[in-house]
Amino acid sequence: MSQKTNAFLQEHMGIRPDVLEAVDAAEAKVQERFAELDDIMAFNQYKVLDAFQKCGISDMHFNWYTGYGYDDPGREALEKIYATTFRTEAALVRTQIVNGTHALSLALSGVLRPGDEMIAATGKPYDTIQSAIGISESGKGKGSLIDFGITYKQIDLLPDGTINQEALEAALTPKTRMVYVQRATGYAWRKAILISEIEACFKRIKELRPDIICMTDNCYGEFLDTKEPTEVGADIMAGSLIKNPGGGLALSGGYVAGRKDLIDLVACRLTSPGIGGECGLTFGQTRTMMQGFFQAPKVVNGAVKGAILCGQVFQDQGMAVSPLPFDQRSDIIEAVQVGSPEGMCAFAEGVQAAAPVDSHVTPVPWAMPGYDDDVIMAAGAFIQGSSIELSADGPLREPYTIYFQGGLTYEHSKFGVIKALQAMKQAHLL
Repeated sequence: MSQKTNAFLQEHMGIRPDVLEAVDAAEAKVQERFAELDDIMAFNQYKVLDAFQKCGISDMHFNWYTGYGYDDPGREALEKIYATTFRTEAALVRTQIVNGTHALSLALSGVLRPGDEMIAATGKPYDTIQSAIGISESGKGKGSLIDFGITYKQIDLLPDGTINQEALEAALTPKTRMVYVQRATGYAWRKAILISEIEACFKRIKELRPDIICMTDNCYGEFLDTKEPTEVGADIMAGSLIKNPGGGLALSGGYVAGRKDLIDLVACRLTSPGIGGECGLTFGQTRTMMQGFFQAPKVVNGAVKGAILCGQVFQDQGMAVSPLPFDQRSDIIEAVQVGSPEGMCAFAEGVQAAAPVDSHVTPVPWAMPGYDDDVIMAAGAFIQGSSIELSADGPLREPYTIYFQGGLTYEHSKFGVIKALQAMKQAHLL
């Protein structure tokens, strides 16, 4: 940063000179990576623009509709934009989908039937999806997949964090209906699954069993590459609008995109058989959902750069980080192994203090629904729970890893790194 900017941060925002020096030094090391990310961002920005133009978007698509939402042209156009961008036959993009877990659960329960078998190819899924499947106590007896006679297997990743294709193929049975890949790390110490790995996995599955449905949890992964999972073999994928594709503007919602026959099944699970996707009010969100999706490639670019900077800064401080700064990335999450509950809390306090909203609040661990451990969460966002905005969180369990993500601009994500580093230094944890 310039001397003028550093002086402002010191004089007006209380940042220590040694913290700024450490962050500037780390930033200089990763400039080559930033240039690569800018190329990906440019490709995706034009890809999204092309979809808007092909779908003939006009201001009439931003109008309010009421009641059942029959024949809402804005909603239909929004879903066409998603399908066109993600190269799918159809998409369901709805305000009624409350978060990413809901989108994924809808996709699973909409497609799978009693007697079917689901195989998770990337190890145990994210905590809240465990409840939806029924492999954690919080989901048992509450309508999970297992409650309805759907069986579950999981194949752990290889030590290098890649898919164990041999074990996956050996696990297939005549009952296997779905192979499920979680792209992002979740609360796991591993790299996100790359698009090239997803492509290789699904290609082989289709060669062996064309009838198997290949599904991807795409949360945190949109616009990290020039292709999405549905462009490399995924039959269906799902995600949240208050993560990457909402661009920080969508107030709520989620999406499912893929084959039309599968999306029709998911729509009937969201509403009712016989109604499907024909109903569903957008509550005046169509404009912000479209505008957020349009600017999402640029927003995601800033968040990814912030994650890389975070990794470099804390690696320079002697901490283990994942992924490493020069690793190829497939989500916006940076895991930092701080080694203690105190370290997690200090890091989170720093990120919270960097927020534009609720910067005066001190985050404390709490029993968050769907998790077996207390979770610390720093998130001072314009949209509550928005993971594309600056946040840091993690369950308080060994080895005490906190997960940093988001930032509507790179500069804000960088400031989150600055404040986290300063908070840990002030707490004498570095």
